[in-house]
Amino acid sequence: MPRKPTFRQRMQYLRDRSMSRGTPALIGGLLVASAIIIVLTAGFVTLTNTAPDGQTFPKLLWDSLMRTLDPGTMGSDAGKPLFLGAMLFVTLGGIFIVSALIGVLSSELDQQLERLRKGRSLVLENNHTVILGWSPQIFTILSELMIANENQKRARIVVLAEKDKAEMEDEIRERVESRGSTRVICRNGSPIDLTDLEIVSPHTARAIIVLPPENDDPDSYAIKAILAITNNPHRHPEPYHIVTQIRDAKNLDVIHMIGEKDIVQPILTSDLIARVMAQTSRQSGLSVVYTELLNFEGDEIYLQEEPTLVGKTYGEALTAYETSSVMGLRKADGSIMINPPLDTPIETGDKVFAITEDDDTLTISGLDKIPIDEGLIRTNGRLRQPTPEKTLILGWNRCSSTIIRELDNYVAKGSQVLVIADADAEQEIKQCAGDLVNQEVTFRHGDTTDRHRLDELHAADYNHIIVLSYDGMPIQEADAKTLVTLLHLRDIAEHDQTPFSIVSEMLDLRNRQLAEVAHVDDFIVSDHLVSLMMAQLSENADLHAVFEDIFDPEGSEIYLKPISDYVELGQPVNFYTLVEAARRRGETAIGYRLDVEADNADKSYGVHANPDKSNPVTFSEGDKLIVLAEN
Repeated sequence: MPRKPTFRQRMQYLRDRSMSRGTPALIGGLLVASAIIIVLTAGFVTLTNTAPDGQTFPKLLWDSLMRTLDPGTMGSDAGKPLFLGAMLFVTLGGIFIVSALIGVLSSELDQQLERLRKGRSLVLENNHTVILGWSPQIFTILSELMIANENQKRARIVVLAEKDKAEMEDEIRERVESRGSTRVICRNGSPIDLTDLEIVSPHTARAIIVLPPENDDPDSYAIKAILAITNNPHRHPEPYHIVTQIRDAKNLDVIHMIGEKDIVQPILTSDLIARVMAQTSRQSGLSVVYTELLNFEGDEIYLQEEPTLVGKTYGEALTAYETSSVMGLRKADGSIMINPPLDTPIETGDKVFAITEDDDTLTISGLDKIPIDEGLIRTNGRLRQPTPEKTLILGWNRCSSTIIRELDNYVAKGSQVLVIADADAEQEIKQCAGDLVNQEVTFRHGDTTDRHRLDELHAADYNHIIVLSYDGMPIQEADAKTLVTLLHLRDIAEHDQTPFSIVSEMLDLRNRQLAEVAHVDDFIVSDHLVSLMMAQLSENADLHAVFEDIFDPEGSEIYLKPISDYVELGQPVNFYTLVEAARRRGETAIGYRLDVEADNADKSYGVHANPDKSNPVTFSEGDKLIVLAEN
């Protein structure tokens, strides 16, 4: 037969059960113990008739309670020995109980602070932006969202990542300048865990950004995180707005499939960076234009239906706005038209999209007569026939093959590409060469930081040089290697005195200032550009189709063309006149670049997107007009 537990064991078991119930049970137990001591003491004194001055039982209860809470009260006691002994008993009991109570409360406070530090408490927010994941891109995204929300009274951004909450908050404080009333809330947890996901209230968020980590398989992480949202048992019936980035194009079909009922907008990073690199390598300053369009500093792209333009043409809409630069139309069926034919009619349900300061500044000017100076417009601008080009690519990464294919869309037949890298890229280049129409590509193995090797290449013989960051090494090490290559190229250019354009990829935005000593034409900070686009899309889902069309080699793209082809130089001319000069060529003017400011970071390297159309500017040789055109 099993042995029966003893009375002591039962009492220990009851004590353990009580203590395991947590702080409330412990506090309750101490209160009960206090009550027992106070009642026993008051009862003893009453029964023994030792109370001084004939105090009643209620008065003795009150005095015992005071001695329990304040041991110093006993110092003024006087009376019979039994009374003094009873008061000593209740005082000692009070010291024990109060000390235990302080310890329990202190322990509970420490536990609460530890829970708070761990970031596991539920977020009760509505209409907030949720960021799932953590990478260096988060600082750019947070900065941009804060700028976008500066005019809001109460904006919230909630971050959920598998990282210590205190560490996240410290890094954000160090790297992100606080703007407006936006508050960033950090929580610790896995974005692909359904339980952890509920902490950040994704079902009440207006937008969700999935930020994959920097590992070998970020796409799988993004897919799982999107599934955790779209297939969540607690999901709401309305579509979720989710923005993410994908490295491999093969995974786009999976993203579209799992987000069929929602607004899921994936950015194919390798494709985006490759297109920007290919276009920028042939046009100095283009990367700055893209950055100006994608960030929230200054002006952005907005879409708006304008009833007063219904029945008019796209060509007439170009000069209808004083402080906004029209770029195209979104038809009622959702199709995007960038720089459409000038006679394209604007119909009911169509939206104009333009560069403007804010959504409330996209307003018609109402001018009866547009101030165009016909005498300054040049109608016989030079037509440049495309000629074969030579491009030198230094370095190799996952975007390189796509860059070469994208270049093939812009160069004339007979063009050449030479790739120099210390990576094994021959097989990829052979596969890439089979898809090319206008250019031939060759590969040579070599160290891109070796000055002797660069001298042998005769860099001055090339029209364009693209310096790429290497995959598979730390960011700072990869950028350092790029910097060394750029410094050598700068020295070669100064000695040879032969101009050639240099476009370089940087991984860390902070290294751009270091690289500016090399006088490179353009820097493409790949992660920074992707982060800017993610922030834009999270604020305005309608821009996804616009950006896809802008970066697509089919149709119209952004070009920087000599302004001397459009208007007379050396004469004050307003932007209305430039818009009209471009319109007559079937192009859409959206800004200009001043050559004298090309090296001035404080003036956006000379790029003036969406200038006030009435303000006159005197242009010089080397200045460029920024247009949307077919070629």
